[in-house]
Amino acid sequence: MKIIIAGAGALGFHLAKLLSKENQDITLIDTDEEVITNVGRHLDVMTIRGDASSITILEQAKVEKAQLYIAVTTSEKTNLLLTILAKQLGAKKTIARINNPEYLEEDQKERFKQLGVDVLISPQLLAAQEIERLLRRASFTDLYEFGDGQMSVVGFTLDATCRLINHTIKQINTFNDNFSFRGIALLRGHKTIIPTGDTILRKGDHLYIVTHNEFLDAAMDFAGKQLKPVKNVMIIGGTSLALRTAQLLEDNYHVTMVLNDKEMGEKFLEFLNKSMVIQADPGNIEALKEEGMEKMDAFIALTPNSETNIITSLTAQESGVYKTIASVDNINYIHISQNIGIDTIINKKLIAANNIFRFVRKGKIEAIASLHGVDAEMILFEIHKKNRLLKCPIRDLRLPERSIIAGIIRGENSYIPSGDFWFEINDKVIVLALPEAIGQVEKIFK
Repeated sequence: MKIIIAGAGALGFHLAKLLSKENQDITLIDTDEEVITNVGRHLDVMTIRGDASSITILEQAKVEKAQLYIAVTTSEKTNLLLTILAKQLGAKKTIARINNPEYLEEDQKERFKQLGVDVLISPQLLAAQEIERLLRRASFTDLYEFGDGQMSVVGFTLDATCRLINHTIKQINTFNDNFSFRGIALLRGHKTIIPTGDTILRKGDHLYIVTHNEFLDAAMDFAGKQLKPVKNVMIIGGTSLALRTAQLLEDNYHVTMVLNDKEMGEKFLEFLNKSMVIQADPGNIEALKEEGMEKMDAFIALTPNSETNIITSLTAQESGVYKTIASVDNINYIHISQNIGIDTIINKKLIAANNIFRFVRKGKIEAIASLHGVDAEMILFEIHKKNRLLKCPIRDLRLPERSIIAGIIRGENSYIPSGDFWFEINDKVIVLALPEAIGQVEKIFK
């Protein structure tokens, strides 16, 4: 697939890096010579230094042959202009990164689509929505909902008190009569394992299971986690992500925001109705304690500094805060998140990339998600045409070993399938696959 990316900043670079690993035909455009040089040094992609709004530059990039054009510069106005131009010059599908939440309203999206902007992506809103989902089920480190909430994939750490330790997946199935589930991934250190019935669970493992949404409370009890409602939430940082998160949370939680900039705090108050905004240094632990950090149920660190977010979240965890969430920009931190004591790490680049990747994958795809620290993708395929998927049970589909079918959504019903399960047209299938298996999985569901 020929893909053009306008903007070689953090998100553009990350997208190019992921896509280049899959032998996609990538062209990256940016005005900054140093940035372009850095890309050329690290990635095997074509680079063009220039203004992506220039017709000459777009023609040089062969925009008329682009199957996907992605504008992810730091300016949403520029991104909108770029995608409109690209569409007029022949790009098949266009995606623009934006910040203004008004643009995501249905009537606005339709207007932009008529102009040539097929898809609008807001990394900030996507990250804020993920934080909101995590607080609803705060005992889990991860929560991903599929099929309008019919099925969920949740993650939890096997700590010293967990009764699942030293038992196999097959054995823990017998521990429970209250709900059905399937273990789909295991993070052990930095290694990702797709468990079999004989896989033995160890202390410190991070286990991901899929279950029906009505069984989430039972799943928490099964994992040995206490259900504790979250009421009081502290958010630190004067970022747009912090503001967007507070806006989503303030109707259901008591939100306290801590930021250093007085002028920014006054600006935040213009957009918030119920949140308390306090001026203090978000990186000063003593100041955070004075503002009540130790009395909070949840602590969310969203400053621009990843190290500040990690350190303050660790301190909050040690102070007895029930749930901690930290925003980090460094992808490498994702792989150590469960090992250093923070419940959950949020990375806007990964979240946005997952939403964009569904337009790159083959087959009819409704959603893509990444488990934190896990080197795998969860893909929600829809069976949209009659093919060999309908001609045999799951066990005969020859799925690659490093993949697993987690669940099936069929209309109002959901299933955790056995090997003798048969697909039907319009089924939505949740598949988890490690990188080396994704290509083969795509061919099966194409």
